[in-house]
Amino acid sequence: MNTLPMKKLSSLVATGAVIALAGAGTATADVKPVSAGQQVVQQAAQQAAPPRGKAAATASPLYRTGRLASSNCSPGSLPKGSTTAYKRFLTSVTNCLNRSWASQFRKAGLSFSKPRLRIITRKVRTPCGPWSAGADGIYCSTDRTMYMLITKTQLRQPFALGITRLMAHEYGHHVQNMSGIWNYYWAARNASGRSGQLALSRRSELQAECFSSVFMRTVESTLPVDSGEWDYTVNWFRKNGAKGWPQNDHGRGPSQAYWMNRGYGSASPGSCNTWAAPARTVA
Repeated sequence: MNTLPMKKLSSLVATGAVIALAGAGTATADVKPVSAGQQVVQQAAQQAAPPRGKAAATASPLYRTGRLASSNCSPGSLPKGSTTAYKRFLTSVTNCLNRSWASQFRKAGLSFSKPRLRIITRKVRTPCGPWSAGADGIYCSTDRTMYMLITKTQLRQPFALGITRLMAHEYGHHVQNMSGIWNYYWAARNASGRSGQLALSRRSELQAECFSSVFMRTVESTLPVDSGEWDYTVNWFRKNGAKGWPQNDHGRGPSQAYWMNRGYGSASPGSCNTWAAPARTVA
């Protein structure tokens, strides 16, 4: 078992999901020319409109797609001190996430487009607003972009499992955006008071964490995911996951660990329906 870089793990748990109502919505994927027969099949599949309103979150077609498609993800080694290697790793993991989730959206009959990836070495202001304090990664729905920050600390002590988990979490917000889950989230949030907004934020963040863990399970043998490192990571979140946030908008540590275990145990998006889950599991 590899030695777990403790300080590195703590820096990678702080994530930012910067979201803007104007940027939410679905996108149409590029379609290659098809035969008349294929068009009939595609049109039939498209006749079933995706759920709207609350059902977009509680009854998403993604929940019925089974195990997340494997991308045979092998991003390679992550040596210390190499910005080039770090960027290559981030790009490779993003491509893996693109393959897995694009396949899942096809199975669900939902339109999909890839997020953009912007790798930065200093904090920037995104179209969604200022950089979130303490965050190493941010997803902005306005430009559908994952912003991944490479710091000197990360270069000195890279942690492949932690970096991949972080990217898969931010990508989970893109999944919510593309599937229409966030359409409901924002409508409900705008109609809620402060406590209701925090509760909705927890459901969103915990689902993204569950989606992340689903992906981590699919790459356990190719990344690879060291079982000791993974168990320690989950336990770290259980004890410390809520400490980086001044208010309870990401869920308490035990809630974070609960959804990490659900996602990793099932490898299926269907286990990540936080929107229909009992309040005690999203506290």
